[in-house]
Amino acid sequence: MRYLRMLANAIAGGVLGATYLVVLVLQLNPHVPIASMTVVRWFVTLVAFYGLYLSVAVYLILLVREVLASRPLYPAWLSVRLLAWLSAACAAGAAWISWGNLRGFHAVLGESAAERQRQGATATTILAAVLVSVVVLRYSFGRRGTGATAALLVASIGLSVGVPLWVRGPGDLPVPAARRHDRPQPASELTPHVRLLLLDGAALNFIRDRVAGGQLPNFGTLLDRGATMFLATLKPTQAETVWAAAATGKYPPKNGVRSAAIYKVRPDDTDPVDLLPDNCFASALAYQGFIREEKLTSASLRARPFWDILADYGLASGIVAWPLTNPAHADRGYIISDYFDDAASSPLRTADQAAGYPTTAVDIARAAFDEWQVKTWPEVMPTASPSEPPPDGWKDARWDRAYGAAALQLEQQFAPRLTALRYQALDVFAHPGLRAARPDLFGELNRDSSGRSILDRYYTYLDGEIGAAMGALSPGDVLFVVSGFGMEPETIAKRILARVMGWPERSGTHESAPDGFLIAYGSNVARGPLPRGAIVDLAPTVLYAMGLPVGRDMDGFARADLFLRSYTLDHPIAFISTHERGPRTEDVLESPRSLTQSGETAKR
Repeated sequence: MRYLRMLANAIAGGVLGATYLVVLVLQLNPHVPIASMTVVRWFVTLVAFYGLYLSVAVYLILLVREVLASRPLYPAWLSVRLLAWLSAACAAGAAWISWGNLRGFHAVLGESAAERQRQGATATTILAAVLVSVVVLRYSFGRRGTGATAALLVASIGLSVGVPLWVRGPGDLPVPAARRHDRPQPASELTPHVRLLLLDGAALNFIRDRVAGGQLPNFGTLLDRGATMFLATLKPTQAETVWAAAATGKYPPKNGVRSAAIYKVRPDDTDPVDLLPDNCFASALAYQGFIREEKLTSASLRARPFWDILADYGLASGIVAWPLTNPAHADRGYIISDYFDDAASSPLRTADQAAGYPTTAVDIARAAFDEWQVKTWPEVMPTASPSEPPPDGWKDARWDRAYGAAALQLEQQFAPRLTALRYQALDVFAHPGLRAARPDLFGELNRDSSGRSILDRYYTYLDGEIGAAMGALSPGDVLFVVSGFGMEPETIAKRILARVMGWPERSGTHESAPDGFLIAYGSNVARGPLPRGAIVDLAPTVLYAMGLPVGRDMDGFARADLFLRSYTLDHPIAFISTHERGPRTEDVLESPRSLTQSGETAKR
């Protein structure tokens, strides 16, 4: 019977731990109303998932204690002594996880929600300290619990759950952004051509190391003759979140993209969760089927990307493989979504019309994908020997080549003023291949064959693509090479866990949001390293490079310091209240000189 009582206490501890995680999910998703069926369903789901595992873990700990202890345990069905220890441990764990999520997701939450979570995490931390004090002072010396102690325990547990929910509030209502209704005048015909090459998972320190070793000559030219800066990225470090912020110049509270998907317990949930907590294996909820994961689409963006803004000024853009562009639509120019490879490889090819726009662009891209999807690994990577087995993820490299071929043909056909092309395979190769390419980061001696790693070979391919883009520049044009997030060594603990569980070893990771970078190159671009920026600086900087005003409601800044001083003196930054469309009666363009006098431009 006493083992059943231990099990009852273990279940109570598991349910309490799951309850703390329910509170954390609600704090990270302030748009979800507390008084809703969504909250009930998530509570049941998290208790079924975390409660089960935590209950089993606690019960095993109690059994181990029975084996090692000299005195057997005879708990009540709900033992004050056991629950004091369990509640203290759960509250302390909840406080630690809450602070970690607050640090990582601060920009994604926004100032108001982040402040409320900070207050909730502070309350949880204080009450966890109270619970620990109760345990230490009353039960570490073998004393029996009293009614007063039990009341203090219950009150502390209730407050540690209730206070964060009270601070969080009933749920935020979406606030519509200010909008404008008039259409701007067309831009000058002298607008420069801006080219963007986007690299997932590229690390500036890796590039500098290889350039110093005599490799990557085109990257070396960019570093010597261009302007370079690190870019602070976002967490969760997912392509959708990062590149949505880059495209709109706005953080997730304004652009609406806080992760790569929305999560529902049932298909009819009206208030889906869009941000799962970190540091608690929350992704396993989707893997094990406890929740449904629905990918975001282009309709998920609540703010306009810069290519839509360019269309207002009569400028055509060519966007290839940018996330959240499916279904694709462009007022001017063309878009080939990053889902085009899925559509092109499907048997009936019924989806590629939605993955590209207009239909003439779809036809051109389809021909390029037809050519590349039959290529073998040695054809995709010419440095590979015929007998070399293709690495995991090599198909992403094949699709990079297809997107690149399509982008080249589309640019010749449409002649846009701005082109953007994203490469995804570098990130795919860096996760398993960072150790082979940079053993020194893992405390190993450099290997003579490090230059032949798959990661090095793919950097070499990208170096050639950069050389081609540099050769296509005319005087006044600008090339931006942008990494949305970097890559760093995986922690030892996670590498050991992967080996124990039999998972594929991942030596590289960007889970902690390592910096990306921006390199600018062109006849009007300055030289040398610049102060650190942020990923949201890309959109306003692109607008400035094309002579267009920057929206005041953007979170990023136009980095005019990328350009020569002589150029910026002749091209002052212009501002507009907003680029969002809607019933707004006036927009004011202002020179940064007047703003500097009032201190408005001294935000950074």
